[in-house]
Amino acid sequence: MKNNIIAIVLFLMLSHSALANVTLPNVFSDNMVLQRNTEVTIWGWANPQEEVVVTPSWNNEEYKIKASNQAKWEINLPTPKEGGPYTISIKGYNEIVLKNILIGEVWICSGQSNMEMSASWGIENGDEVVKNASNANIRFFSVPKLTATSPQNNLPGNWTECTPETMKKFSAVGYFFAKRLQEDLINVPIGLIGSNWGGTPAEIWTPEEVIQNDAVLLKSAKTRKEESYGPNQPGRAFNAMIYPLVGFKIAGVIWYQGESNVGSPVYDKTFSALITSWRKLWNYEFPFFYVQIAPYQYGENHFGGVEIRNAQRKVMQEVPNTGMVVTSDISPIDDIHPKDKKSVGVRLAKLALANTYKTNSDIVNGPLYKGIKIDKNKVSVYFDYADGLYYKDKKTNQFEIAGADNVFYEADASIKNNVVILNSKKVLHPVKVRFAWKNTSQSDLFNKVKLPASSFITE
Repeated sequence: MKNNIIAIVLFLMLSHSALANVTLPNVFSDNMVLQRNTEVTIWGWANPQEEVVVTPSWNNEEYKIKASNQAKWEINLPTPKEGGPYTISIKGYNEIVLKNILIGEVWICSGQSNMEMSASWGIENGDEVVKNASNANIRFFSVPKLTATSPQNNLPGNWTECTPETMKKFSAVGYFFAKRLQEDLINVPIGLIGSNWGGTPAEIWTPEEVIQNDAVLLKSAKTRKEESYGPNQPGRAFNAMIYPLVGFKIAGVIWYQGESNVGSPVYDKTFSALITSWRKLWNYEFPFFYVQIAPYQYGENHFGGVEIRNAQRKVMQEVPNTGMVVTSDISPIDDIHPKDKKSVGVRLAKLALANTYKTNSDIVNGPLYKGIKIDKNKVSVYFDYADGLYYKDKKTNQFEIAGADNVFYEADASIKNNVVILNSKKVLHPVKVRFAWKNTSQSDLFNKVKLPASSFITE
């Protein structure tokens, strides 16, 4: 009798263990935000051929799928307009119920330390901001620093409501971005996924094969030195911190990175490859808005910092559905972590509100170099977003021109009908122009909405 009982218990244990519980990646958790007015994909794991039934409370319909022979399942759900809170039941041999779910707008906040920087690091008015940070309509998902040599299917973490405690540790730029979005997108929840790592170059956020299959990018990547504070090998953070999120429907990406690529002559190509590769994986040309690195004392015996700023400017003009925030007017040159993160987040949000959500028809860009016209010894410089062009101190010494010898001299620079007119007695036959072309140059050229022009050099 005793042996029979033991045998039955063993049989029950074994038969139960043969039925794998339905499980989900961590990005699907209580408190999450799902993208509104679209079709979102939810996926997970279960026994091969196990039927999984997904029931969202916003329509109470059942969506059924069988797990594949790889023990994986995925299903598409239509999402309604903004709202919540809702629940989602995922039922196989077991049942998971996700609670307190909101429908709204989801953005990834990625990059290096200026995106990672939270109120706990010390930002402008940080204590006041933290104290007033309770907002149940903003949700955070924080990705920990991780590396992997191959793409991963999950990552640690869970969604949390925005409270003083959670906001204090989350990207300050991301938080201010969400706050500003909500001023125009009234009653729309915002979900932010923070995936960032201070001191990291763009290559580690790019799929390894993208770098390996491009001789120019590979040669540049091989010049990177090992650092104690983070990886330098292509793809390592991408594999562990971005790839597991692929398929989670997003509105777009905000990005702040570039300081760790100072010295790279091919940053525009690297950065373009990163954006293109992410979009290819998501199968969607989502908006990608980013922050131009601030002027800083990288050393005045080279132009490494301003060359990255110029590369970022070029990417915006070469890669569709991108936008760039210039920060030279809100960043001291002696601090690589400028503390005014609110202005940065607000400027990113204004790009999104104008270009993605179409709620804002104001000018949201500073003057952007468009082209030059040379007439004898004079150069006319044309800008987009040039309405109300003016110099901060009535005149400027930041424009330089060069002849065929490529030696630059400071130019006299006047403004006529929102066009900058340059000349110099030292350059009788000008062919090239550059502006604010120092690592520490804080642009002194603005437009009517008081946004600064980006550094540039003509090709």
